[in-house]
Amino acid sequence: MLHIQNTLSGKKELFTPIHPGKVKMYVCGMTVYDFCHIGHARVLVVFDVITRYLRKVYGPDNVTYVRNITDIDDKIIARAIENGEDISTLTNRFIEAMHEDADALGVKRPDMEPRATEHMDEILEMVQTLIDKGLAYQGENGDVYYQVSQFKTYGQLAKKNLDELQSGSRVEVEQSKRDPMDFVLWKMAKLGEPSWDSKWGKGRPGWHIECSAMSVSSLGDHFDIHGGGLDLKFPHHENEIAQSEGCTGHKFVNYWIHNGFVRVDDEKMSKSLGNFFIIRDVLKTYAAEVIRYFILNSHYMSPLNYSDENLDKGKASLTTLYQALLEFDDIDPANTVIDEGSEYAQRFFQAMDDDFNTPMAISVLFDMSHEVNRLKGSDAESASLLAMQLKKLAELLGLLESNAQQFLQGSTSEGGLSDEAINELIEQRVAAKQEKNWSECDRIRDLLDAEDILLEDTPEGTRWRRK
Repeated sequence: MLHIQNTLSGKKELFTPIHPGKVKMYVCGMTVYDFCHIGHARVLVVFDVITRYLRKVYGPDNVTYVRNITDIDDKIIARAIENGEDISTLTNRFIEAMHEDADALGVKRPDMEPRATEHMDEILEMVQTLIDKGLAYQGENGDVYYQVSQFKTYGQLAKKNLDELQSGSRVEVEQSKRDPMDFVLWKMAKLGEPSWDSKWGKGRPGWHIECSAMSVSSLGDHFDIHGGGLDLKFPHHENEIAQSEGCTGHKFVNYWIHNGFVRVDDEKMSKSLGNFFIIRDVLKTYAAEVIRYFILNSHYMSPLNYSDENLDKGKASLTTLYQALLEFDDIDPANTVIDEGSEYAQRFFQAMDDDFNTPMAISVLFDMSHEVNRLKGSDAESASLLAMQLKKLAELLGLLESNAQQFLQGSTSEGGLSDEAINELIEQRVAAKQEKNWSECDRIRDLLDAEDILLEDTPEGTRWRRK
């Protein structure tokens, strides 16, 4: 029985869908003005795994996953002006780059990927409803603001009342606001900025109202799960609740899931600190599955410390798992079903049912790999069957989906000799063996060892992998 740590209640709760057997989830996606960084990678991977597991529990057709795209906001406008290009050209380029990064990380596409600019009618309708209900007003500067003091449960997600939030937050001082905590729903357009017609004048939406409109439009007024990074809890998600519940008069979301921050060498990741890493740059050094493993080897709520050392540890751990599968590359998980009654599957599901505890689930995979290695010498058939189960369970995490031999051999993008050069040297070593030229055999092995290439002589021939 799945339990989720619900940010709204602050407790771990039994997950009960609004409609039995059906799950609806919305996750705040990217603001597309630059390449995705390692913090975005965590959001992408974490909620990909959550979706995979929900589909396993409730069926692939019974889970609707929506991840939005913010394609109009202040940062986008500033970057487009800086680049001297049209906003749609900018956003389309970085949407394509985002998809490339997500695909590389093995992240499955969401069922829906709404864009803010495609939901202007819904945004305008929501703003008008809030005005009609006395929850919003137009300031002297023409902007439309949400009147926070009129929403009595404001602060329910942050677990603070309005006075505490005012004293603990840096809020924009704007004379047109009735209260410093009020936030903008509709901004009057400045000269040269993109704009849309409205009854309040030409303008564009505030960031918070975009997500309320997109989520409600995609999933309805009330749905099961809303997710995103911890940095969005306040004010973004708090404001979403106020807007959405202010419009509908009833509960917006039952379960809120927030993944923890990413730090770099135990410091906050920041462009100003020069420790800011984009996904495609990291992929030049580390295989995508190594990055994915590194993310999942910490619980999604925990701080994640990005460093070469931790990525190297992740690579070493994946290497151990893949070595267990080396003789079973012909296994096709698509033709395999999980033996749900097995001890390993039960432990794996128990870990995932405990608030998607991926580190504990991964520990089960290691236990399975150790048993596969033990069985190889004595019971090849049992080893093969267990290897199939190992790959099938790992698939729920998006792991062990590569060919074991190819993973262990790595790629030339990681540096060193090319595959062709390595295979040629191995052929020379085989020839030297046939001629009983043992000194030449040793020379070639030492040469490859110096290039971080490990050889393994087997009855089927010589296998190799990168250290």
